Parts: sequence; structure tokens; C-alpha cells
Amino acid sequence: MTYTDRDAWEQRYGEGKGWRRLGERERHLLAEHVPVPQGGGRALDVGCGTGELAAHLAGAGYRVDAVDFADSALARARQEHAGIEDVRWLHLDIERDDPALLHAEGYDLITMRLVYPFLTDRGRIVRGLGELLREGGALVVITPIVENTPAERRGIALDGDELTLLGEGWETVERLDADGLAFLVLRGPCPRRTRAIEKRPTTGHALTGALAVVTDHAGRVLLGRSTRGMLELPGGKTTGPEGFAAAAVRELAEETGLVADVSDAFVVTMLVDDSHGVPRLTAVVRITAWTGTLANPEPDKFNRWEFHDLHALAHVGDVFTPAALAIDSVWPGVIPDLPPVVSYPLAGERPPVPGEPDEAARLRQAMAQMVIDSGWAPSEPVRDALRTVPRHRFAPEATLTDAYDGSDRSVITRRDDTGSAISSVSAAWLQADMLESLRLRPGAIVFEAGSGGYNAELIAHATGPDGRVVSVDIDPWVVRRTRAFLTEAGSGRVTAVEADAALGAPGPLVPRGGFDGSMITYNCWDISPAWQRQLAEGGRLVMPLEMGGYTRAISFERRGEVLHARDFTYCGFVRDQGQQARPAQVVPLLDGALALRFDDGSAAGTDGLEEALRGRRHEVATGVTMRAGNSYFGSLQLFAATTLSGFCRLAAHQESAEAVTGIAKDRDAPAILGEASLAYLIHVQTKNSERREDTEWEWVAYAFGEQGPALAERLVATVLAWDRHIRAEANDEHADPVLTAHPAGTPDDELPAGDVLDKVHYRLVFRWPGRDAVLPGPVERSVADAVTEGV
Repeated sequence: MTYTDRDAWEQRYGEGKGWRRLGERERHLLAEHVPVPQGGGRALDVGCGTGELAAHLAGAGYRVDAVDFADSALARARQEHAGIEDVRWLHLDIERDDPALLHAEGYDLITMRLVYPFLTDRGRIVRGLGELLREGGALVVITPIVENTPAERRGIALDGDELTLLGEGWETVERLDADGLAFLVLRGPCPRRTRAIEKRPTTGHALTGALAVVTDHAGRVLLGRSTRGMLELPGGKTTGPEGFAAAAVRELAEETGLVADVSDAFVVTMLVDDSHGVPRLTAVVRITAWTGTLANPEPDKFNRWEFHDLHALAHVGDVFTPAALAIDSVWPGVIPDLPPVVSYPLAGERPPVPGEPDEAARLRQAMAQMVIDSGWAPSEPVRDALRTVPRHRFAPEATLTDAYDGSDRSVITRRDDTGSAISSVSAAWLQADMLESLRLRPGAIVFEAGSGGYNAELIAHATGPDGRVVSVDIDPWVVRRTRAFLTEAGSGRVTAVEADAALGAPGPLVPRGGFDGSMITYNCWDISPAWQRQLAEGGRLVMPLEMGGYTRAISFERRGEVLHARDFTYCGFVRDQGQQARPAQVVPLLDGALALRFDDGSAAGTDGLEEALRGRRHEVATGVTMRAGNSYFGSLQLFAATTLSGFCRLAAHQESAEAVTGIAKDRDAPAILGEASLAYLIHVQTKNSERREDTEWEWVAYAFGEQGPALAERLVATVLAWDRHIRAEANDEHADPVLTAHPAGTPDDELPAGDVLDKVHYRLVFRWPGRDAVLPGPVERSVADAVTEGV
């Protein structure tokens, strides 16, 4: 009988049968090795049966969640232990059900008594339980062992190899004896880093084979623990005239008992590498449907077969190299640091492969609702896209909880050699907001720059069955990954292209009249002329634009050659990697503790500035305050960046800089320079409160050097002008400017009145609310100029 024989378990418990009673030795070991933490603890009893162990743990002082999938077992448990209040009896299949019923804050103790040998996906379940442990918690497995079990019952016992596998990936493993049962206490889950390894050298002149990539109803991939001590995919050598797909189907049946039709087997990639100097050709065969019950027909080759979560594949230990490379061809990135291989993806029609756990559906609905409740997704098409598109399928290396985080977190999917993120799945609220800003109609054709798959699928879903998305990225790895995920879980309405997105979409993919909308999903210092040219009249371009080093997701509407800003959203994205990338000019100070960043314009001279920074700090309070949770903080930064001549940012890179400047490490402040002098703005907390929204800060100008006091007064004047003309006249909390973007060659006299920020391809003109009286002409002005002239 296996764990999945639910009817047999129901019958067993329904007939009044049970298991070996909890012994005194087990009670003693529990008390000695996992005592109740001071102040009480929480325990989870997996496969609780009729509840004897759960009742014992409750009597010892634990609050217990006791789970079993057999209703008859739980009925007996409730009846036999009716007087115990600290136990929740939960109907839950630990291998298949959504774990939503479990305690969200984790457990100090998890027990599995006489259950582990019956599990099918043992490794996956133990890893998942390890993630539920609180710091210092323990997993206790009590199980029969082969040497103490009669031959006819050894199917419910573990041998030495299985006990060793059970303990892998834990910092400490204590093995004790409980009257012939193995009593294991596992602490500190630390899964082993995955390695791709080879088998012994072959005697052949060349190797040709096929590997089957198979997933279950929840999207988990099938791997076998071979007797060689590594994980492998089903597969083997081809025989005679047999094709690769037929070979994979045959090997799947012979090794696992699962049955697939050749029509459901697709050769997706050919891998070419070598094994100990022998050429090896491996066909990766994606099997999209199968029937049967998982078994182990070849115990001389495999210990067992299990389905594994994709996000755990980076920490499963040793994987046969061709299997690891085959998995990477279907889900690029889930196994890191693989050896080089020549890969030939095969373009062929194959259906998307469904499959997700119930937990994913629940978390997706919760994420969507959080975004909706926060006001970021007012339209039904966007709401439906958030509820429907499987975000986790486009970030398979992330846990479901991380993939569906509805807060301000993105999922990093690629980093450069320095560790900086260069590709990610952005925060869900921001994706929804930018999609809403496109104002798309059904059937729209959209350009997306910065591929990844999920955002493109959101757009495709929101535009309906007749919509289409062209997604472009400069990174070949990202494009390969995107295409793979779109094939696995996409709608078929997204085309991924490898190119520099700053050049726009390839000509044949641009619709007549231009794209209905364009979305850029990386930080841009400038606007690409191609994006304006390929946009339909009246269409919207939504992009994260850097202005003075501050980024806003801006929705531009095309009116001829001019782009008119409609919406601003505070945000941050990965940096541009294409030909329009423009790194800020940085001048280090005080041995790198500080740095001046010039994001627009040339770096100014800093002679004598370090000496000034070692002198007295001048401070001027503005009297202007703000509270947490509104957009005024970013509004003032952007106002200063677009109105002050000589604007730059002062960044702190070491903790020692905070004592000098008051700027926390890894933060920066708006600044202006003078001769051997500097002034900058920071916010100082003036009111603390248990309620975050009641916390208050005041803007203060700090300065160094002989000209510091005068520079500080200029910053104070900037803050006062912003407070009087911008914040006071804003209709709501969004104090944004009117912004238009004009081609770089536009003469000054053809620009509207406003503050001008020149880029390479565009001239940005900012008209801040309430500033008309201060800005009489169409030339660049600053608050400092206005103050000097007595305005």
C-alpha cells in the first residue's frame, strides 16, 4: 500500500485498525531532543492517523496542527481525543493539497511518524517541510528500518541508503533508536547545491540518446534517483531505426511505468557535447500528456522516481549532466552553473503544457486582489489578466510565495558578473499600472521592450484573442528563456525577438500605421526615436524615464512628433543594456565613502571639496514637512532635478559617510555645487508615531564650504517654491508637472514655456503647476535664477 492509496487507508481506519502505539522510548526521546520552547511552541504532525502523537504533543505543551488525508482517521482522532483543545484536526493531503490550512508563521516541530516510507515524492515533501520550520526548529522522522522488519513488510521500511538520502541537505542529523524504530532529528535545512556530473567513461565511439521531460498535474518535473547516486530523467539510447520521440516514450514506460503516445512527444532541442572525450548527441523530448501510475520497474537502475518542484532544482544535489542540460533547455535558469553545451532548439508546433498546484491559483488570486484593492488595476481586462496569467510559470526558479508576492518586490531572474540585476519580473502592481496606462482596446498590437514573457502575456491577455505583442530584448539568454516559457505556458500571441529594443521592432513585425501601444520595461536615460516613429498617432508609449537620476514610469501620448505625458508613477527598473545606455558620471570623494553623480550634463569640478567636507557643516531648516505614504517626496526630488542648474546627487557608499553628511549608506540626496562648496537636501524625522501615516519629516538643507550657506539658501528657496507653487496647488497627492518631449533639433523658440532638460534625442519641457508667473520664456530657468532676480 502506498501513500496515494487513499481508499485503502480510509478502509483501514474505518475498520478500526491503526498502527504501532506510541512507545515510552519515543515519548522520552521527544521530551529530551525537542522540548517545548519557552513560552510555548507550535507543532505539525504529518499523517497523524488516529491522533495519538498529536495528543501527546499537545499534552507536552505544543499547539498542534494534525493533518491526514483519511476522513476515517480524523473522525476517530476527534472522537478518541475529544477533550484536547490545543489540536487542530485538518483534512490535508501533504503531497497534493494547497497548504493554505497550515500555520503561516511556521512550526517549531514537525513530526512524521510511520509515514515517510509511504510518500511518493519524498525529497520534495521533506524540502517543503523544512521551509515551514522556524529558526531552531526540528523535523522528527520516526520510521521502521529494513534490518528490524520482516521480509514481507520491508516495503514500509527504509534501508541505509534511504536513511542517508533523508538526512542530506540538513545541518545536523541525529539518529537514535526507539525500540527498533529509527528516530531521526533533522535541524537546519540547507539543501545541497546542484552539480551536473557524469557517469563512468563509455566504451563506445559515440553516444546517441533521448531524454523525456515529463511534468505532473502541478507542473513538477519527473526525476529518478539512480543507483549511481544521482538524479536522472527518463531516457536512454535509441534502438534500430527508432526515432527520438519514440525512444523517449519507450524509455518512459520501461523505467517509470508511465505511458505516453508518440503524438504527445515533441523533440524540442538537440544537445551536442562529449562524455569523457566521446561525442554525445542528446534529443530533449517534451512529453505533454501521459497516463498510468508512477512505479519503479527497474530497481537495479533506480531507487525511486519522484516529481520535483522547479524552484528546488538548484539545490537537489547531483544531477546527470545531460539531464541537467535538458531541463535547462525547457526551463532556462532553474539549474545554475551548468557546463557548456552546443544547443540546437527545434522550431516546431507543440501545445502549451498545463499544470499548477492549487496553491498557485490561490496565491495568484490573492496577489491580484491586493493589486486591485490598492487601486492599480481599475479595468476588468487588466484585473482578469492578473487573475489568469500564471506568473510562476515565467519565474520557475522562485517559490510560489515569492512569485506571487503582491507587494513591492520583483523576482530577479538574471544578474551580471557584479551581482546587479539585469532581468526580472517586475512588481505586480507596477506591471498593472503601466498596462492600465496604455489604454489599450481589444485586438491591439503592442510593442514591448525588455522581454521576460510574463508582462507580454499580461498585455496579450488584456487585449483579447485578437491582440498581439512583439517583445524585444538584447540578451540572447533572456530571449531563449522567454521563448521557452511562452511555449510552455503562453497564449501563442507573443513574438519574442532578439535585438536592441532601442531600434524598435523589426520592420516586418510593425503593423501598418504603427503599434497601438508600446511598453518599455527597463530604465531609459533617453527616448528612442524608433519608439515614436513606430507608434500610431494617439497611441501611448509607457516607459521608465530617468530625469536627473530619478525614474518615473511615464505614459506618453503621441501627437505628431511631440510626446505628451499623461501619467507619472514612481518606480525603478533594471538598467538599459543597449546602445542608448548612458552611465552616470561619478566623482568619488573621501576615498569612496561619498560620490557625486551627474546623471544629466557634464561632471563639475570638485577641487577643494574634500577639504570642505572635513570642515563645519552648515544647516538650514526649511519648515516644510511631509508625512509617510504620499508622493510628495519624489515630487520635490524631481522638481529640484528639473529646475536647478548644476543639479547632481550626493551618494553615500560607506557607513562612515553618514556621520559626515547625515545621509544613510546606499542612499543619496539632491545636491548643487559651488566653488569648493556643496549643499544638499535631506529629510529629518520630526515626529514619530506608532501609526506610520502619522510619522513626519522636515526638509533640511545641509552645506559645506565657504559658499555653503548661500547654496543652502538656494535649496531652501527651491523647497519653499515647490511647497507654495506645486504642492499647495496640486489637486491631489500627485504633484506632477506637465511634460512634453520634443525632437532634439527643436529650436528654443518653438518650445513651450518651461524648464528644459536636454537629452540626446529629445528635449524635455517641464511645466510645473503654479510656476507660470516664474517662467515667462521658453528657455531653461531655475529657482535659483528666480530668487536672484527677486521674483
